[in-house]
Amino acid sequence: MEDNKTENKKSLFGKLKEGLLKTKKGMMDKFDEAFSTHVKIDEDLWDELEEILITSDISMNTAMKLMENLKSEVKNRRIQEIPQVKDVLKDIMKEFLETEYVGLSQAYPIVLLVVGVNGAGKTTTIAKLAHRYKKEGRSVLIAAGDTFRAAAIEQLQVWGKRLDINVIHHQEGSDPAAVIFDAVESAKAKKIDVLICDTAGRLHNKKNLMNELGKIYKVLEREYEITSQEILMVLDATTGQNALSQAKEFDQITKLTGIVLTKLDGTAKGGVIFSIADEFDIPVKFIGVGEGMEDLQVFDPDSFVEALF
Repeated sequence: MEDNKTENKKSLFGKLKEGLLKTKKGMMDKFDEAFSTHVKIDEDLWDELEEILITSDISMNTAMKLMENLKSEVKNRRIQEIPQVKDVLKDIMKEFLETEYVGLSQAYPIVLLVVGVNGAGKTTTIAKLAHRYKKEGRSVLIAAGDTFRAAAIEQLQVWGKRLDINVIHHQEGSDPAAVIFDAVESAKAKKIDVLICDTAGRLHNKKNLMNELGKIYKVLEREYEITSQEILMVLDATTGQNALSQAKEFDQITKLTGIVLTKLDGTAKGGVIFSIADEFDIPVKFIGVGEGMEDLQVFDPDSFVEALF
């Protein structure tokens, strides 16, 4: 049994390394070059490292904080050799991400309200979350709350059939809050462990669509005595710094509890995860490192940085 767990862990880490390959090439290869070309620890080295961070889609403020921490730790440890700076950098990056690390709630029943703009990978993320919970032996129900887009409803129905999970849905254009109400009634009647609610893939500047979220919250609060609730925002890593502005807008209205960072395998902009950890009081809870059902991984800061290095 222990061997299976170890093998599974190795397999997940292998997928993580593979999924972060583009970010590794974009960031770590440049670090390696900097460490190999400089002969002493001086301002020139610090300037080059800071520039690498900024060009890896880490915001200026976050890059400066990382560098301050790095310089301070190098001084405290009395580091003299350049190769040792790389080890310190790894430790600093882990600490930076771990300060914001909060896992997904394990209290049931739980409602996951999934928000995000169209194209971020919201529908696929819902399917992967449903698969993960079902694999853990939990009963799952999906609510197709994005009634503004017929394709969103159809996609979830297709996923529901594949995963053998019921999908509560209405017709295109119907009231999203009514869909959530029906899903809540069904979840209560069947004593469902996990209710996953889709919402419209609204753009963050469309206030009328944002108001729909308020109605959905009211339904959940009024009708469902849940043990825990997560409001997860799906962000597309390939959009880099633009993902930060989306998260800021949504958080003002929805008070997000977690972020799912998707499509890390398709971008060299994975460094944005450090800015997310720094600029928000919102933990990254899942990361997407591939197309497969198993490629949505619980975010583990330690493994993430190890995979980069």
